[in-house]
Amino acid sequence: MTTTQIKKAAGTKAATRRKFLRGAAAATAGAAALAMPTVSRGQAGPISMRFQSTWPSKDIFHEYALDFGKRVNDMTGGDLKIEVLPAGAVVPAFGLLDAVSKGTLDGGHGVLVYHYGKNTALALWGSGPGYGMDANMLLAWHKYGGGKALLEKIFAAIGADVVSFPYAPLYSQPLGWFKKPMQTVDDFKGLKYRTVGISIDLFTAMGAAVNALPGGEIVAAIDRGLLDAAEFNNASSDRALGFADVSKICMLQSFHQNAEQLEISFNKTKFNALPAKLKAIIEGAVEACSQDMQWKAIDRNSQDYITLQQQDKVKFYKTPDPILKRQLELYDQITKKYIDSNPLFKEIIQSQLAFAKRATQWEQDYITNRRMAFDHYFGPNAKSPI
Repeated sequence: MTTTQIKKAAGTKAATRRKFLRGAAAATAGAAALAMPTVSRGQAGPISMRFQSTWPSKDIFHEYALDFGKRVNDMTGGDLKIEVLPAGAVVPAFGLLDAVSKGTLDGGHGVLVYHYGKNTALALWGSGPGYGMDANMLLAWHKYGGGKALLEKIFAAIGADVVSFPYAPLYSQPLGWFKKPMQTVDDFKGLKYRTVGISIDLFTAMGAAVNALPGGEIVAAIDRGLLDAAEFNNASSDRALGFADVSKICMLQSFHQNAEQLEISFNKTKFNALPAKLKAIIEGAVEACSQDMQWKAIDRNSQDYITLQQQDKVKFYKTPDPILKRQLELYDQITKKYIDSNPLFKEIIQSQLAFAKRATQWEQDYITNRRMAFDHYFGPNAKSPI
């Protein structure tokens, strides 16, 4: 080879080597990229939201609110962080809807009935007999029977910038806590009594002097003599709030709030701004917490029911059937009044009745009455199967 040829060959070899090294470096970088998570430059940090419940911190309902916040935080891996505060931390319990709508709070946890003053039709998600449906069936109507769209119409009518998720069907609520057993409808005449929603109209029609108070204020009002009696919700909440300290008589079963559920709400503008993935996770978390709440309620309510009797010396009585029957009669009279003044009220009742007619017929025909099984295993003549 000539000197020129030798130099040319050496240059070609060096160029090939440099190309190989560049390729190897690129491959190494690619492997490293696969091994390490991608971090977008300028990516925003976790989204934080501040919620408030309508419940005191000691109430099991506030625990349900905390459960929801934790579920979302865990499911999003920290991409969305919800902080849940108790009633009164930012606004009073009955001020929750306005606070969420205005963006003072990013969201809240409560009940739709507490917004009754904005539009009477909101009480139809909880107050009353549910036309024979329990709370879970009423939620089925909400999701699959047209209730969701009707609720959105109400919020649009009152200018509320919220996205609402009714969830967590509650069990039939007691008639309430009294100084003596209630035996007739006349026993309500002149009684200073606490309730909310359409139940205000119902017990007023029964002769009571009604005062709507948030849960955390009821026991103190009874203790000061501002109330003679009150209803709230369930054995766990009632015990935690101290009802057994001011009354030893509780009447079980009532139609005044036979099909109520809880509500999770978001400021609509802020909710709509969330990535689609986070919105889908929230909706999944709502449904998961709805079922978990029922399981927890069965466990805790049944235990607190025993504790109220054995430790707190509370006596429970079944509400007499004539009182229950009168509730149904009066409820129908009250709803007719609101139908005449509120077109949405009529539209919602028509929708609920249509759904309830087929759903309750199916239930009555299909579902076994469990009283026979209860008596067989736990009744007066029961014998242990083991």
